Amino acid sequence: MRFYTRNDISEFGNIRFLNIKAMVDGPVFRITLNRPEKRNAFTPAMACEITFALAYAHYTSDIRCVILNAVGPVFCAGADLDAFHNPGAYPGNPAIPAPAAPITLGVAFAELHKPCIAQVEGPVFAGGFLLIGGATFVVSSREVTFSLPEVKRGIWPMQVMASLVKIMPLRKVLEFAITGRVYSAEEALEMGLITHISTREDIVNEVEKLAAIICENAPYAIQAGMEALYQLSDIPERDRHAYLKDQLDKILKSEDSVEGILAFREKRKPVWKGR
Repeated sequence: MRFYTRNDISEFGNIRFLNIKAMVDGPVFRITLNRPEKRNAFTPAMACEITFALAYAHYTSDIRCVILNAVGPVFCAGADLDAFHNPGAYPGNPAIPAPAAPITLGVAFAELHKPCIAQVEGPVFAGGFLLIGGATFVVSSREVTFSLPEVKRGIWPMQVMASLVKIMPLRKVLEFAITGRVYSAEEALEMGLITHISTREDIVNEVEKLAAIICENAPYAIQAGMEALYQLSDIPERDRHAYLKDQLDKILKSEDSVEGILAFREKRKPVWKGR
């Protein structure tokens, strides 16, 4: 991961987060946006905390799935523009090491290489799309709305585009950005922005069921497969099949592959080691 090394996250257990909550729950890692008084709009310091937590999940082999949710009625209102224009008024978290490069949340999520479920129970605006666009699955309550209102402020959702063009048709990305209008959960599902719609009563249960399914399957294969998929865009099309064959050969040599085949023959549940 380009922002933090494995050594950087060694003190994770001793860090007090100021803008998020982060908790290990067996093989699940829970990240909760915790700035409800500002509609969970992220400051540079908050983006740093989110990225550090993602780095911890990335490097910790026992973590198989990340669940991202939020405190308060709004999932995320995007970037706190005042904090980005006046960073001196919003100090960072001194307990977290300085990142090796300027943080971009889209890149941080892309380099997680583990399944991430966004549990969305409130509206998502502007830069909040970086969070749901970076998640593998987005489970949304039916009442939730989605909007890119930047053009109404004389701005444009530049970084958001990089996340959205991977999951939505180009024309729909432009529609979101140009009109600035509010879209329903049903419309977001149809366009591929979210993956599941739930009720407020059932969303927690549905997210937990999805996380349990993820955790039952081979973690090394999932991580290697996600990483290979994200690398494809950088590989010439004529070389992609050869590249993927090489990646499959590596998976076939893994301990999890040996265990999975053996467990299938013995008609039992496999015991994954993540390697």
